[in-house]
Amino acid sequence: QVQLAESGGGLVQTEDSLRLSCAASGLTFRSYSVAWFRQAPGKEREFVSAIWRSGTNTYYRDSVKGRFAVSRDNAKNTVDLQMNSLKPEDTAIYYCAADRQLILSSLRDPKQYAYWGQGTQVTVSS
Repeated sequence: QVQLAESGGGLVQTEDSLRLSCAASGLTFRSYSVAWFRQAPGKEREFVSAIWRSGTNTYYRDSVKGRFAVSRDNAKNTVDLQMNSLKPEDTAIYYCAADRQLILSSLRDPKQYAYWGQGTQVTVSS
């Protein structure tokens, strides 16, 4: 049974940092690309960042470039999202998602991901 579990969310102030972690089990982790999405109240789920299977390629939405950094440890089956200089508009539930057959043109589409975690809340106060 495939499971993804996010952790590390919380309530922080503007310009603070948080590090989210996604722990995977029940799959050959190194064969899966992993992404972070987020969903704010009343808004659609949006792509935040992704890291390719080998970890050599990473991708970010424009609004988080230079502030967020994604990394993975295939030995530990984890993907982390380091979030710096947080802003109130970063407030959302953050989800990790994984897929084995992801292609570059689809990595921002949540429908392309087979597995999802339950999410972790990030709240940034102004």
